[in-house]
Amino acid sequence: MNIVIDIETCPAQNPKVRDEIAAGITHPGNISKPETIAAWNEEKKPAAVEEAWRKTSFDGALGHICVIGVSFDDEPPISLYSRDWVQDEPVILEKLFTILDNKISWHPNVRPTFIGHNLIDFDLRFIFQRAVVLGVKPSRHVPFNAKPWGNEVYDTMQQWGGTRGGSLDKITKAIGLGGKGDIDGSMVWDYVRDGRIQEVAEYCKNDVELTRSLYKRMTFQ
Repeated sequence: MNIVIDIETCPAQNPKVRDEIAAGITHPGNISKPETIAAWNEEKKPAAVEEAWRKTSFDGALGHICVIGVSFDDEPPISLYSRDWVQDEPVILEKLFTILDNKISWHPNVRPTFIGHNLIDFDLRFIFQRAVVLGVKPSRHVPFNAKPWGNEVYDTMQQWGGTRGGSLDKITKAIGLGGKGDIDGSMVWDYVRDGRIQEVAEYCKNDVELTRSLYKRMTFQ
């Protein structure tokens, strides 16, 4: 059984995190005049804080999963999400683990292969970290400690470029699969913030489809 997984993440929603980030960002060391420091704090610091805060979407200790996309073999992808995505994040994780357990139980003698782009270093790690933070017991079938050379996971990024990787959009465009479309990962928070999480869910499903197509091409199916 092949299981393709992709997640979409958002920055920390705890206001204290942003306050701590702001407190840790100071003016460049080559600025010393009080008036220059004040000008930097007013003109440059807000953007620096915003940039650093947005990067918490890559940190499972601080950021959140807003959408999970998953598919089994050649079945249409599904997306797991909620409009109240911060409050319901543990519910979304529980749904994922339940679906995985149920599907895999139908094929008890077949070891599933988990497929994703940067799956080992990002998606699986982030899912595990959020499960720990939220106290959600994961499915025992998820290979959180998988290695790129193992049989439990096929990481299309690792298989394509090793540690250098390569974006899903770049690779799929290069081999004629069309790329990711109008939304990319850098836009996810803006869409979610503006109440457009359903569009993010569709984008996530498209990424699952695209990753599955890339996997088939890379394995010459």
